[in-house]
Amino acid sequence: MEIIIVGGGKVGAALAEVLCDEHQVTVIDSSESRINSLVNDYDIKGIAGNCLQTDVLDEAGVHRANVFIAVTSSDEVNILSCLIAKKMKARHCIARVRNPEFDKQLVFMREELGISMMVNPDYNAANEIAKVLRYPEAINIESFAKGRVDLAEIRITAGSILENIALSQLSRRLRLDVLICAVQRGDDIIIPNGSFVLHSGDKIHMTASHSNMVKFFKSISAAYREKRVKSAVLIGGGRVGYHLAQQLKEMGVKVKIIEIDEKRCIELSQRLNKVNIICGDGTDHDLLKEEHVYDADAVVTLTGIDEENILLSLLAKNNGVDKVVTKVNRMTLMQLTDTLDLDSIISPKSITVSQILQYVRAKQNSAGNSITTLYRLVNDRLEAIEFIVKEQMDYVNVPLKKLKVKNGILIASIVRGNELIIPKGDDCLKVNDSVVIVTTNRGFGDLKEIFN
Repeated sequence: MEIIIVGGGKVGAALAEVLCDEHQVTVIDSSESRINSLVNDYDIKGIAGNCLQTDVLDEAGVHRANVFIAVTSSDEVNILSCLIAKKMKARHCIARVRNPEFDKQLVFMREELGISMMVNPDYNAANEIAKVLRYPEAINIESFAKGRVDLAEIRITAGSILENIALSQLSRRLRLDVLICAVQRGDDIIIPNGSFVLHSGDKIHMTASHSNMVKFFKSISAAYREKRVKSAVLIGGGRVGYHLAQQLKEMGVKVKIIEIDEKRCIELSQRLNKVNIICGDGTDHDLLKEEHVYDADAVVTLTGIDEENILLSLLAKNNGVDKVVTKVNRMTLMQLTDTLDLDSIISPKSITVSQILQYVRAKQNSAGNSITTLYRLVNDRLEAIEFIVKEQMDYVNVPLKKLKVKNGILIASIVRGNELIIPKGDDCLKVNDSVVIVTTNRGFGDLKEIFN
């Protein structure tokens, strides 16, 4: 497909890096030096110019574009460039929009103005954080097959009922249909078999239906009700904090926001009922103690400075807070999280890239590609990929135990209609099945490629 990306910042560069392997990518940015850097780094076409000028869009080939993606720093520029591109015959247009004021106009912009998708990174980041706080034992939770399958990342603690258990005994012990499909032990990523024994300190990636995932968390935590997050402190009252406070209120969580900017505090107090707004410096240890921050069930660090968020999270953990979530944007810092023993890391930029890629892959799927969803986990060392079985193939209607799957791959789940199947040897793949695999390998474009 032909894809045009407007905005060559961190999100635009990340999209270009992933998409250029499979598509013809053109990036438009007002900075010539940024364009030169992207052209040198990736196999793309670059144009330095104003994305609102029709001659620049015409040079980029907007009339041939299958997907037009606007991710500049300006909401208005992103929306307007999509409208112009749509008028110039681009097929699908995606705009990154961060201002909450636009949330009420999403349906109008899609149906009346023809913008196919609007991505709000702050709202989506808040969604991810709320999901993690709903299950305090989880480090991260992703969804597949339109929400029918959950993929959760969990750390096994000393004394857990999962410690020293062989995977072949897991379903019998828990009386639940779950599958552990990958284990991170130290620096190693392992695709385990039934004889694999879990140890304290392991990070496991497991799949289950949503209802079984809830039962799983109750099973592994005798104190599940006590561990449920009832109070949360958000350090930083920006857009992510605003969206998150709204969602936590709906979950029945008592929320306190600490924000340094007085004007922003007034805005938040006017827009958020029943949320305690504290005007003060969230990095002031005395203030944190005075506000009983360390007595909260959860602390979420949401300042605009990554290093500040990491240090505040470490401080909260060292002072006994059970659940700490850290917002980090720079990928280089995200890779330090294992070393620093920080569990739940949220990156709005990464979430934005992931959502846009899912949309692009859905359009590929309609054009014959079978990938619908792809998540990169453990600092891009592990992939979870959802495929659709689109037609009769050699591997269809054959028991899985008779198929030879390549090393480093596990079939994690099969969704057939509304039925979720945790695969066993006698199960078969059928046409129209949604199949999730977990792999330490890279570059799979079709389900048939996982078989020898």
